[in-house]
Amino acid sequence: MSYLQETKEAGRHVFPDLARAWALFGIALVNVGLFSWPAMMGGYANGALETGMDQAAFFGVNALFAMKSYTLFSFMFGVGFAYQMQSAERAEASFSGRYWRRIIGLFFFAAINIVLFFQGDILFIYGVLGSLLFLFRKSSPSTLIKWAVWLYVIQVVLIFMFAGFIAMGEAFAPEDMAEEAAQMMEMGEEALAIYSSGTFLETVIARVTEWGNSIFFMLLFQGWGAMSFFLFGLAAVRNDTIAEPRAKFWQTSRRIYLPIGLVIGALGAYFVIQADNMMDSRMMFGMAIIALGSPFSTAGYLGILAKWSLAADGPIKTFLARGGTASLTAYLLQNMLFTLIFYGFALGLYAQLGAGLVIAIAAAVAIFSIAFTSLWRTVFKRGPTEYILRGFTYLGSR
Repeated sequence: MSYLQETKEAGRHVFPDLARAWALFGIALVNVGLFSWPAMMGGYANGALETGMDQAAFFGVNALFAMKSYTLFSFMFGVGFAYQMQSAERAEASFSGRYWRRIIGLFFFAAINIVLFFQGDILFIYGVLGSLLFLFRKSSPSTLIKWAVWLYVIQVVLIFMFAGFIAMGEAFAPEDMAEEAAQMMEMGEEALAIYSSGTFLETVIARVTEWGNSIFFMLLFQGWGAMSFFLFGLAAVRNDTIAEPRAKFWQTSRRIYLPIGLVIGALGAYFVIQADNMMDSRMMFGMAIIALGSPFSTAGYLGILAKWSLAADGPIKTFLARGGTASLTAYLLQNMLFTLIFYGFALGLYAQLGAGLVIAIAAAVAIFSIAFTSLWRTVFKRGPTEYILRGFTYLGSR
């Protein structure tokens, strides 16, 4: 049975699978910066933005993908949550048992990802927030949307407040800010030494330590937005918006929300590329502006994908959508490939390439990961990690 026939017979839609594929592409372009240059030293700003091509590539990633791909991925997590409930209802099985096993499975893969691949792992955050999402399983669409809006407002306010604190420090306590920046630079130099020439074990220890030092801030500055889009995704299934690509909301999204989001994203990206380090107020103000425009861009991207899902089922559309059905496998595969390409115990390209080339590599890795999962799905019903997660999720249930 073909992917499209299987999708239709299961009562699913191609639209969400296309959205997952697009999110995976953007996530790779954003994440590669943490794999290739030390964040504590300012990331690309510490030597990867020497040419116009480097600056243009970095600007484009911030304007088009930063804080948008994860919101899109989070939206699809909420959609998946709703689909799981519907599946349990159809099978007349217990949803809670299935769901909590799935959350435990996410933590398992998060641990693998953090130890072996990526200190910026999102799966742990999804496990934590997914536990809270369970509390909203019986909420109405209007309640979900109200909560989602307010949670995202909190996200944006927090980032603007943090940017304001940094700006005040620059204005009234420049010596303290310089000392803080020097400490971060020192930490960045230690990371540079380990990630560029350290052994596998040294890299693992550094990665896990870095994750432990940053997880609170990741939850603080990503968690609110991710939870918000979990709820938006759940609401989109509850009110049938995700099931109707012709809905007026998707038309409004691509015609009105997307241009607004792109303009705001470009403004934020302009400030980001001016910054010298993580303690530069321009960096945080730029990220705050990007966060402000992210919901508009995310809705706009979904609007475009909704329209594409209505087009004839051509080979490119089918290929990408099929790849989006194994998003966990593709996400982990991307991180594994970045680890092998950049870290010193493998190819050792860490802090060696300009942002333009790094981002081009990320695009190639993203395409490869989606191609791999798509081709895998022509032979197998699910991706390799999806088999493991689903097997544990449905353990002992019908």
